[in-house]
Amino acid sequence: LKVFLDLKLHDIPFQVRGAARAASLAGADILSIHALGGSEMVSQARAGVEEAASARKERTKLVAISVLTSLDQEALSAVGINSSVADEVSRLACLAHQAGADGLVCSAQEAAKMREQLGQDSLIVTPGIRPAGAALGDQKRVATPASAIASGASKLVIGRPITQAVDPAAAFDACVAELVR
Repeated sequence: LKVFLDLKLHDIPFQVRGAARAASLAGADILSIHALGGSEMVSQARAGVEEAASARKERTKLVAISVLTSLDQEALSAVGINSSVADEVSRLACLAHQAGADGLVCSAQEAAKMREQLGQDSLIVTPGIRPAGAALGDQKRVATPASAIASGASKLVIGRPITQAVDPAAAFDACVAELVR
């Protein structure tokens, strides 16, 4: 099995380096960190997974979280970020990519632009995935599985629509069926 360890690391560079190394040694294939931690923090996370790579067959991939899918323009402004969501995602993507991240976590609304900006080899992880008709919960920037893939997503994060379903296996199968239509 492949493991996406969605720890959302965000701390001083020294701590993140150690946490990233430990997560990699524990078997994480993909690890999330917050781009808002800055370029030095991202760089140190990369150093941590590189250190662990010698003990593993492959290096843990780092994906940097841009703007949480639970935030919209109003919420960004409330925390003092006055650029548009799209501009903030782009800015953080550039920072993280230059510091050594393998990809980005962003909503499907930004996925196409991030695919163009970061290239075909970058991981584009899209949370906030909701099958048609599913409850939005606290998510603001959502998409269906099919539309996220069409927008350039590499990986989908489909949490509560599956984990909180009466029949999680059937909910998963419905998401897969949407993708293979």
